[in-house]
Amino acid sequence: MPGDFRGPSPPKPSHTMGRAAELLGTTQGFLRAIGEARLITPLRSAGGHRRYSRYQLRIAARARELVDQGTPIDAACRIIILEDQLEEAQRINAAHRRAAESSNRPIAA
Repeated sequence: MPGDFRGPSPPKPSHTMGRAAELLGTTQGFLRAIGEARLITPLRSAGGHRRYSRYQLRIAARARELVDQGTPIDAACRIIILEDQLEEAQRINAAHRRAAESSNRPIAA
């Protein structure tokens, strides 16, 4: 992957479309396409220019990875949405499991 987008995102999306495309090693058209597929929705500057966060760049990088493997853009976007939903479900299940385990512990006198 061309860029490393881990770490906290700045409070405001700071990457322009051109810079985001450069960091991802892709085209602005690709970013527009995943936006049209509603995978990411970049914020707009006062002048109407798209601005991307690190989180959005991570998502776009995953989409590019899938597309580079031959997956159509629409399918890649759906895969990423499902991966995200699965991760959230696993996080919720883990939290419920921890809560259940802690409620079964004996209370110390």
